[in-house]
Amino acid sequence: MAKGEQKKKNGPKEKKEKKGKKRPRLFIFLLVIIGIWWLNNYTLRTTKETVSSDKISSEIRLALISDQHATKSGISNDTIFRAVDKAKPDLVFILGDMYTSGSEWELIQKPVKLAEKLVTAGYPVYCVTGEHDYDDRYAAELRKAGARVMDYADERIEVRGSSLRIIGIDNVYYSPTFDLRNEYVLDDESFNILLAHIPNYEKFADFGADLSLCADTHGEMARLPFGLGPVYSSDKDVWLPGLLHKELEIYDKGFYDYDGGSMFITSGIGVYPAPVRFCNRPEVVVMDIEPKR
Repeated sequence: MAKGEQKKKNGPKEKKEKKGKKRPRLFIFLLVIIGIWWLNNYTLRTTKETVSSDKISSEIRLALISDQHATKSGISNDTIFRAVDKAKPDLVFILGDMYTSGSEWELIQKPVKLAEKLVTAGYPVYCVTGEHDYDDRYAAELRKAGARVMDYADERIEVRGSSLRIIGIDNVYYSPTFDLRNEYVLDDESFNILLAHIPNYEKFADFGADLSLCADTHGEMARLPFGLGPVYSSDKDVWLPGLLHKELEIYDKGFYDYDGGSMFITSGIGVYPAPVRFCNRPEVVVMDIEPKR
């Protein structure tokens, strides 16, 4: 048999074998992609942060929860509770948008049950609401569960020998004349903590709380690796701000210092409006406030 005829005879068989080998590789590739997507959107991480202050005499631990956007699936209350309970915080702050506006009452009850579980376990829980979970019935249920709803309220407490002043606001927008100095005078003898769902760096810097804790941005959901920031900034309406618009101040996730304190934004837990998180897993933040050395 001629060499050319042998090649022709074996050609279709070889192609079939190669095609058969490609299928398992494609299947494995798809499994890897699905696994990465699931990890980024439906597994909870604990993010640990530290701040220091000369107003604190011994370490105080906070746990921050936000933007659950409760659904029937996704990360469960039990998973969130275990992450908080493992950290054994002195205070738990729930920073808003724990359900999505228009949700049925069953879903609205989900963050209420989480708050109730935390309170029952002995954790003081302070809540502010956002643009989604502002319903008066929800706030009433939180209070009934034992949580403190901070709707333009403040409270002085002592934790581990240190005085804390907690101020909570429920703004869903900020007017040009917004100024918290018209509402509150900061306490020089206490460590002042401002709770606000929606961050407003300029206004909060003017106010000057020792620590402003915020949520809302979801970390802009998808982020570039290597600390290059969000893929898209909704506040500035630009793509790849960390690469293409370095001149812009983007307040999306993490710490932003100002004179006398800092603002911190957590990227929260939920995947609203769509599960497109990347390099930005759902998080519970455990934050230690330490004495300045």
